[in-house]
Amino acid sequence: MTMLSCVDYKKEEKIGILTINRPKALNALNSEVLDALEVLLEKIETDDIHVLVITGSGEKAFVAGADITEMSDMGTMEACKFSEKGNRVFSKIENFRIPVIAAVNGFALGGGCELALSADIRIASYNAKFGQPEVGLGIIPGFGGTQRLARTVGMAKAKELIFSGKVISAEDAERIGLVNTIVEQEELMNETLGLAKKIAKQAPLAIEMGKKVMNEGINMTINQGLDYEVTSFGALFSTEDQKEGMYAFVEKRKAKFESR
Repeated sequence: MTMLSCVDYKKEEKIGILTINRPKALNALNSEVLDALEVLLEKIETDDIHVLVITGSGEKAFVAGADITEMSDMGTMEACKFSEKGNRVFSKIENFRIPVIAAVNGFALGGGCELALSADIRIASYNAKFGQPEVGLGIIPGFGGTQRLARTVGMAKAKELIFSGKVISAEDAERIGLVNTIVEQEELMNETLGLAKKIAKQAPLAIEMGKKVMNEGINMTINQGLDYEVTSFGALFSTEDQKEGMYAFVEKRKAKFESR
């Protein structure tokens, strides 16, 4: 296990688990947490894992938001640097080479909701709460919420949530497509790791390519995206994993993928 005071990292087989560890502060994001996340993400970029899980310590909060105590006395330049740092870290998560699953245990507000939005898949416990309440503090979301929330739930619903500062339940989050699955609190990590293990058994290069094509294709025209899909589809036929996967299927045996 790797520990950087406020963020823990461990591996379970081919799955990496990052835990925000500030339970007394409801895992609020401050500069120290963002710096630790950036360091760890850089460190594990080349780690031998196929899925990354991000969660929060304790049962009350995934991440309750950015640290208001740190933010309250910031001026314009400091605030911009803080926002840039958060966006840099969350974009790193969004574009991480492997799938990222957020296991949302409790409050995911403000920066916590934005952290969850940067993941590919979100699994939440029934006690989870989501929201972007920044307007009540005289600001707007600064870690990607104005962009990723609309891309996830649609512009109209995103505007409603951001303009009202409303906090919604896990059930409502699932209904609008913000959350993939909701489970009982005690089953959250089992459910998350179960899905992670299913993903980790697939061909790693294909998973990485699929994520890249979807992430980049969403910002292209449909025809550009289809062209990108064609070239990426073809490129995988030069890999050993493609041969292994198809031969295993024909031979009715389990494939053994080697990321080659």
